[in-house]
Amino acid sequence: WVLDKLKAERERGITIDITLWKFETPKYYVTVIDAPGHRDFIKNMITGTSQADVAVLIVAAGTGEFEAGISKNGQTREHALLAYTLGVKQLIVGVNKMDTTEPPFSQARFEEIQKEVSAYVKKIGYNPATVAFVPISGWNGDNMLEPSTNMTWFKGWQIERKGQKFEGKTLLQALDAQEPPTRPTDKPLRLPLQDVYKIGGIGTVPVGRVETGILKPGCVVTFAPAGITTEVKSVEMHHEALLEAVPGDNVGFNVKNVSVKELRRGYVAGDSKDNPPKGCEEFTAQVIVLNHPGQIASGYTPVLDCHTAHIACKFKEIKEKCDRRSGKKLEDMPKSIKSGDAAIIDLAPTK
Repeated sequence: WVLDKLKAERERGITIDITLWKFETPKYYVTVIDAPGHRDFIKNMITGTSQADVAVLIVAAGTGEFEAGISKNGQTREHALLAYTLGVKQLIVGVNKMDTTEPPFSQARFEEIQKEVSAYVKKIGYNPATVAFVPISGWNGDNMLEPSTNMTWFKGWQIERKGQKFEGKTLLQALDAQEPPTRPTDKPLRLPLQDVYKIGGIGTVPVGRVETGILKPGCVVTFAPAGITTEVKSVEMHHEALLEAVPGDNVGFNVKNVSVKELRRGYVAGDSKDNPPKGCEEFTAQVIVLNHPGQIASGYTPVLDCHTAHIACKFKEIKEKCDRRSGKKLEDMPKSIKSGDAAIIDLAPTK
């Protein structure tokens, strides 16, 4: 609820935008991207989830509610699959609304859900041994920050990763048991723009997350695909000036002599002197079909969400069909692909 700050969202009771919100744990600074959980917002979820280091999948324990989420076309399934497919390899499962089970705070219900979700996330590609399952009630705060007195039966979660064992009782501890991401500061700068603001007395301020490299005041950046080059006057994060921004930082930076009209969401900033980004005529991608009603052949032109860009791209050629988890080749030049398939495809962005 804390994240549903925007009034319109509260009235709909739905989390619409990708809100960025911070808190501290004993070990980490955590930025919550809050990817929304309703089907019409999948597009926002894709841009949000692809920036995440850890996914926290919240499933509702209430009678009927869990079943709806895990059903063939349910939200729970779709979100877990999206998270994995978008490269978020660390997962925590919060079994929420434990106060609404029959009877309340039911151990049997928690174990039933854990078993079913474990089996499902394993199918997707997660290793259940690395996934902490925590029974919680957000309403009452049970097992969120402190061990719950309502679930004394819960002996805690245990996970194992790279031969190391971790255990704890709360969602907070589960977050602290995750591996910190490695931040590629040594690669050339890439910063996809999420928004561009015009701020009175300051000027044009693009906003986005540094994916690779370092952004500093005084450096000269080029924005692709437009090819606009300009100097960075200042960089700030959470209203504080930075001497340098590194991968993972969500920042705003003020640029010289560029109007807000020349830049847009989806453009990518890079260092003009160090391998700056460029637009491309075509590219080859591994494509996974999550759910699609029919067969997909060459010529199909879906809209792609690439970092923060949103653009129609044409399937020029389906080169091979491959195994979704191992990447092994299954078939050369297939005529078409369908739900559940993975393929290597040449794509051309439309102008």
